[in-house]
Amino acid sequence: MEPTGFAHWLVVVVETFAALFLLLLALLVVVVMVVWFVDRNQTTNSVLRNYPVVGHFRYWFLHLGEFFRQYLYSSDREELPFNRAQRTWVYRAAKNVDNTNAFGSTRNLRGEGVPFFVNAPFPALGEKHVEARPVTLGPYAREPYQHAAFFNISAMSFGALSAPAVRALSHGAAKAGIWMDTGEGGLAPYHLEGGCDIIFEIGTAKYGVRTPDGKLDDDKLLAICAHKQVKMVSIKLGQGAKPGMGGLLPAAKVTPEIAAIRGIPVGQDSQSPNRHLDIGNVHELMDAIQHIRDLTGKPVGFKAVMGGVDWIAELCDEVRKRGIESAPDFIIVDGSEGGTGAAPQTLMEGVGLPLHESLPALVDMLIVKGLRERIKVICSGKCITAYDVAWALSMGADFVNSARGFMLALGCIQSLQCNRNTCPTGITTQNPKLQRGLVVTDKSERVANYATNLMHEVGIIAHSCGVEEPRQLNRTHCRVVGDDGLSVPLVKLHPYPVAPHASAHG
Repeated sequence: MEPTGFAHWLVVVVETFAALFLLLLALLVVVVMVVWFVDRNQTTNSVLRNYPVVGHFRYWFLHLGEFFRQYLYSSDREELPFNRAQRTWVYRAAKNVDNTNAFGSTRNLRGEGVPFFVNAPFPALGEKHVEARPVTLGPYAREPYQHAAFFNISAMSFGALSAPAVRALSHGAAKAGIWMDTGEGGLAPYHLEGGCDIIFEIGTAKYGVRTPDGKLDDDKLLAICAHKQVKMVSIKLGQGAKPGMGGLLPAAKVTPEIAAIRGIPVGQDSQSPNRHLDIGNVHELMDAIQHIRDLTGKPVGFKAVMGGVDWIAELCDEVRKRGIESAPDFIIVDGSEGGTGAAPQTLMEGVGLPLHESLPALVDMLIVKGLRERIKVICSGKCITAYDVAWALSMGADFVNSARGFMLALGCIQSLQCNRNTCPTGITTQNPKLQRGLVVTDKSERVANYATNLMHEVGIIAHSCGVEEPRQLNRTHCRVVGDDGLSVPLVKLHPYPVAPHASAHG
């Protein structure tokens, strides 16, 4: 029996809505499939490439968070290790988009320890922003190295980083004219691919240049340094996130390729010794530096975390005994705030001096010993913005290295999964499915943009301070806020020591 009247109308309405629902559901399925296909095959966003469709929720939540955070969540300046304001600055610099802000800064300019710069009353006219001049490292080496860029890529190993990440960094570094430090994991073809300058690091396990019993293999080191791109050699004594402990590469990351490059077994945890087997004091360190410099002809220095500078004084005295040419060509000082792929929380949070204390201590000791000009100072430790780098130059650094800044430029979202092989952006994982999200051609441009824009903005600061190039910034150009909310000159907090030679200030 057919329904009539109201019943018939109700059936028609229900059938119509059912048809519309099925049509909308079909359209939704089609849209999801199209979005999935577009996301999966686009090359500019790692998260969407690895997590099609679902990844869009991240940006929706980020967008809403911008409005709700001030009422319900932390502010833009509260997160650690890098807050949202810092990360956003790096992302914008890397994408080469407008990096200006409106209305006023959200930075607490009266917070203890905040640095800011002293502008000159009559800076040079025009829009010119000063550029860095070349600095010579290793004047007594057979192949001295001249390098202008003061902001470079810090030590990050292939293995800790994925192959696409290393490739993107290599290409980006070449475009920006900056160097790339290999980290302790050996020299991979991906480091050389982009054509950038390379700093080869020898870690405590001597990966890539080791004999079966863990000693230095001169022939392997010569073969690596035969590459014209390899400009210097750095002996790693320690790093900021884990002083007194060697690097750890989890077994999941030790692929056959990584094992072959490092000279270690496949699929086993790789733990470096906590120091070099053949370097147990200052004399042996000096011997190692001289041996490697004579062998390779390259400038040689070392990387260390400072627990004090008495041993640096001992090293300087040893240089005076042996002759000025015997000095390390550079020292890389890593602050205890430095990052890593994996380290015990105890070491990461409780051992070693932070950069704001160790950098001036090192520079001052070199001044006192009359070796400031001979030994170049490179620093690293959470310097990812222009004013971080300008502060380090003011304090006395010749060069500033950054690792996590360039990871952010690659697309890192600070998911804190570097030690799990589950990095969602493909940067710190050996999982091919996740590595697919990192497109080298796109990310290399972002690496270059980040370095170029940061150095440009340091130039803006230097121009405002009235100096002719960024390395002329000194402790008179920077002030630091004290515990009373008032600032004091950096030179008052860290006065220059009396140098034995007129040229010692550099």
